Amino acid sequence: MTNLSKINIIECMERTDISNRLVISPLLNKELQLADGAVDVRLGTQFIIIKRTEFMGLDPKDRLKIKERIRNYQEMVRVKFQYPFILHPNHLVLGSTLEYISIPNDLSAYVLTRSSWGRLGLIIATATYVNSGYKGCLTLEIENIGEVPLALYPGTRVAQLVLNRLDGVGEYQG
Repeated sequence: MTNLSKINIIECMERTDISNRLVISPLLNKELQLADGAVDVRLGTQFIIIKRTEFMGLDPKDRLKIKERIRNYQEMVRVKFQYPFILHPNHLVLGSTLEYISIPNDLSAYVLTRSSWGRLGLIIATATYVNSGYKGCLTLEIENIGEVPLALYPGTRVAQLVLNRLDGVGEYQG
């Protein structure tokens, strides 16, 4: 695997073969979001939070009850642009990217926390690999490992997508 440079990323986004094109949309500011070797992705407006008062615990061995338990203790919330989502220390939420991503079969990607957020104690992705052929908004596991609450605003650049060229082609199975 080879990491793509900014020029390679742009070339993949401008491929004439639509079925093999890299799509990151909306890409509102190419100069700001495209760096050499990575694309900054922004925080979306939806979060799945854990209702701690209703959380009794999970046993991964109990496959019959785990999906029901997860539904009972999670809640989806939406945050409007210009309004903060406050993430308290030691809390984990699921978020998503604002951008829709379509990875062609000859590429894969890694999602990494932007260092400016990491220095504040925010971890953006714990499951970082994005398979070739993936299509959709990326789910972000967002955790505040710092000491103070953090205000997260939809539309803020929170993570980087590092793209890699595969030696062959892959196919997403998720």
